[in-house]
Amino acid sequence: MFISMKEKFYITTPIYYVNAKPHIGHAYTTIAADVLARFQKLQRKEVFFLTGTDEHGLKIQKEAEKAGKEPQQFVDEISDEFKNLWDKLDIKYDNFIRTTDPKHKEVVQKVLQILKDKGAIYKGSYEGLYCVGCEQFKSENELVDGKCPDHDIVPEKMEEECYLLKMTEIQAELIRKIESDEFKITPERYKNEILSFLKSQTLKDISISRKNVQWGIPLPFDSEQTTYVWIDAFLNYLTGIGWDGDEKNVPKEWPVDVQLIGKDILRVHATIWPAILLHLGIELPKMIFTHGHILSGGKKMSKTLGNAISIDEMIEKFGVDATRYLLLSAGPFGEDVDVTMERMIEKYNADLANGLGNLVSRIIKLSEGFEQEKSSDVTTPEFYKVDMEDSDLSGALKTIWGALIDDCNKYIADTKPWELKKNDPNKFEEVIKKLLGDLNLISDLLVPFMPDTAKKIKTALETKQTDILFPRIK
Repeated sequence: MFISMKEKFYITTPIYYVNAKPHIGHAYTTIAADVLARFQKLQRKEVFFLTGTDEHGLKIQKEAEKAGKEPQQFVDEISDEFKNLWDKLDIKYDNFIRTTDPKHKEVVQKVLQILKDKGAIYKGSYEGLYCVGCEQFKSENELVDGKCPDHDIVPEKMEEECYLLKMTEIQAELIRKIESDEFKITPERYKNEILSFLKSQTLKDISISRKNVQWGIPLPFDSEQTTYVWIDAFLNYLTGIGWDGDEKNVPKEWPVDVQLIGKDILRVHATIWPAILLHLGIELPKMIFTHGHILSGGKKMSKTLGNAISIDEMIEKFGVDATRYLLLSAGPFGEDVDVTMERMIEKYNADLANGLGNLVSRIIKLSEGFEQEKSSDVTTPEFYKVDMEDSDLSGALKTIWGALIDDCNKYIADTKPWELKKNDPNKFEEVIKKLLGDLNLISDLLVPFMPDTAKKIKTALETKQTDILFPRIK
């Protein structure tokens, strides 16, 4: 049997809830994951990139009823919308998991039975404040003016018979693993936030089932109850790589190297998810990387405020590669980033039309009839490797633009190669060689971020012909 000697890299996005069509926030996380996956492939690693959709729960049951559709039909349609958008955005995932997949449902039931047999799950009742928008119970200290801060609604007081997962008994071990970075939560402030939460209170045992929600996976030991949507969803990170539910035999891709999540789902990913794994005796993910929200004009995007920017609108206006660039260069990955259509048009014209596009066309025009030497086989040069390993995607882009693209444009202005061609052919040759080498390097560095543009630059270098890469937008 052939065993690969390559180092592996497994990256996941959250699986997206299909109560509505995909939006700019979903695109932001998934483009980032795609960039990191492509970068690791250039490092010759065996990469597995998982994304997908979370398709059960009360909210979806209600949305399907509102739309006059059966839940399965409703989730099929929305899940397809996600797949279509990822195709449009040139996202190259290895698997798209759906929690309505029969195999996934089978494994979820198997795992619940194992946890019940181990005594990690027991029957009881749960009382708390339940936010339907989040599909989770909220503690008083998570509310702002008595409302869920993410959905601006007052949670319902709820008490119901259910099955509970033991959380209190894993708390000390969880704190130890987070403190030692065995279970790394990054950026650092999110690690501190979770540790502060875990040390300030005793974790309550958490409900893992609902009694009156039909649209969910039935518990294998109690057909009156369905699996709480988060428990079902978390297991996708294992079922998506082909896990069959045997806790002693997890696939070779495990553990996850990087789990990308938005900050609104950090707490459940840093408590409930590792609790399941600890009870099963399965190694925890190596890292959870938490990023901020996309804001517009300093506020969360909403149709009511009129500041929502649709991802389809961006693709139509800027094209796919420019959309990928504009989102990832909008600010540090990990912080909230603020975008407006006006600022993006300005940045597109400055960085892409005038910056990169203009540079490519000038170098190709100047090098007509000039034979380019074979480029080296070096992939992903060291100078942005540190940024990429730290998931500092905007930092990596700044490096490409600052250290290469802007520099090359300045170099052309300073050396005036069109004059050298007439007056100093040797110097002209030296200048063009440098510019062609730099352009080749730029195309290599752009592969994870703007794959189609990287390909077009390579073709232009070979044929000495190019179309306008980024037409100016007025």
